Formats: sequence, structure tokens, C-alpha cells
Amino acid sequence: MEHIKKISYFFGAAVLMLLLSGCDIAVLQPVGYVSKEMRNLIVVSFVLMLLIVIPVMIAVVVFAFKYRASNKNAEYLPDWGGSHKLEFWMWIIPICMVSILAVLSATYIHKLEPSKVLPESVAGNEPILQIDAVALDWKWLFIYPQYGVATVNEIYAPAGRQVLIQMTAENSVNAFWVPKLGPVLYAMPQMNDKLHLISKEDGVYKGRSANYSGAGFAGMEFDWHSVSRGDFNAWVAKARQSRNRLDRAAYLNLAQASQGNPVAYYSGVEKDLYYRVVNRCVVSGTVCNEELMKIAAAKSLWGQLCSVFDPGVVAVK
Repeated sequence: MEHIKKISYFFGAAVLMLLLSGCDIAVLQPVGYVSKEMRNLIVVSFVLMLLIVIPVMIAVVVFAFKYRASNKNAEYLPDWGGSHKLEFWMWIIPICMVSILAVLSATYIHKLEPSKVLPESVAGNEPILQIDAVALDWKWLFIYPQYGVATVNEIYAPAGRQVLIQMTAENSVNAFWVPKLGPVLYAMPQMNDKLHLISKEDGVYKGRSANYSGAGFAGMEFDWHSVSRGDFNAWVAKARQSRNRLDRAAYLNLAQASQGNPVAYYSGVEKDLYYRVVNRCVVSGTVCNEELMKIAAAKSLWGQLCSVFDPGVVAVK
């Protein structure tokens, strides 16, 4: 009994230290629709699993105490071989629990599929803000094709407006993640992944790469500024005043590996730059991958090729 008390005191102190530490667990403090739904799934799954874990842990302590060697009053059944009733419950409870978790997970995965447009009841009918994100070594490039501007390591978006983030990578595989807003999504060379997010509150939220990509990985962070419509328009006007133009030559220079990159602004973004980044044809004279695949498809049994881009979502020269 004395050992059980010591163990209880230890775990109680550990829980108290965790509560008093003031840790900012961003995933459990969401500000967006997607992240709140993910938080709900985590909490529900955790509670359901505790319904198994807590009784099992209690049973371990009870059985260890009841059938300890010094307890001469414990019932001794050397010929006991099994119980169909006990086996039934040992199987049916885990099966039911796993089934419930599987249904919950499948439902939320379908509901929160990153490429799906958020429901109108959540995001309204305001036009979607599109941001084309490129993971570089070791910085993030964000292009706003609707406004003709681009930034390095900074995102501005109006609170309450749905954001479509298309993402790719120049060299190594990276992962885009703003913990308070939504899930991790991988940015990969020659791929165009899509993620729909929305922030319901004004604020500044930390974003980062969630996939190790080399020496400068730790510095691949950015700020997501969720602001009012007026502040967003003012920020766009500020970015348009930049003398830096983002054409193919400027992009190739920016794509060089570097660390500790400050926030930078670009105006006059070349129309089809993101399309060329995805299709590996930024360098002049290079044939885009999609064009090569179309030629190959026309000569094969396919006959046609499905683009990685949705119609009207990316500017093509």
C-alpha cells in the first residue's frame, strides 16, 4: 500500500507540473474551422481510449495487490482454465472501440479533406483568396496571383475569408503547417497540393515546416497574420510599392540555399511563374513537364493527360 501511495504522489506531482507549466499547445487551441474540427476528433478519440486505458490500469493495480505473495486469503484456483464470458467481453469491448474510432476517423478524414472547398455555412460566399506557396531552401515564398504580389516568410489574410493554398517545393520535400489553423500538408517538387483554411479570429499565428529538409530547416518559419479587410488591403498596397519584381531570373536567385531570411516583398509577379516552378521549366528554353507528358500521352493509349492544376486556379502562359 505504501508503494501505491508513492506512485500516486509521483503521478499527481507530474500532472500538476504539466498544468502549471503554461505550455502553449497550439493544436489544442485552434482559431480556424479546420483546426477546431481536428481538435474535436483528438479530444473525442482520447476520451474513448481512456475508457479502455483507465480500467485496465486500475485492474493491473488491483490484481497485483489482491494476488500478491503475502496475501494468504486470496482465492487459489490452480485448475482454472478459462471463461467464455470473460473472453467475450475481452474481445467485444476492443472491437467496438476500434470500430467507433475507425468510423469517426473516416468521417473526419472525408469531411476535412484538404483539397475540398469549405462549406458555405462556414466560409460564406466571399471569393476564395488564393496563395501559391513554394518551399525553398530554407524559406517560404508566397505568391498572391489575384493581387500580383509575393512575400517571403509572411502571410496576410483577412479573418473570415477562405484561403486556398496551393503548394509545391523547389528541391527537398517540406511540410506546410500552421498548428492553430489546420493540418500538415506536404509540399513536394513537381506536385501541386491544395489546402483550404480559414481563420475566424484576428491574430498572428506561427507557421513552420514540419519535415526536416537540411541545415536551415529550423529557420523555416513564417507568420500568418489574420487581419481585417481594411488592414489586408493596406498590406497589399504596401507590397505593391516594393521595387522588387518577381520574374524568372529573380526567382532563380531567390531559390539559392540561404538561412535566416528576413521578410521580403515583391510586386509585378510574372504571370505563369508558379506553373513553371511546378513543371520545372523556370529556366529559359526548358520544356515544361506537363507539355512533355501531354506529348507522351498523345502517343500512348492514354490519349489525354489530367493536369495537376484545377481549371482556372493557376495562371498559364
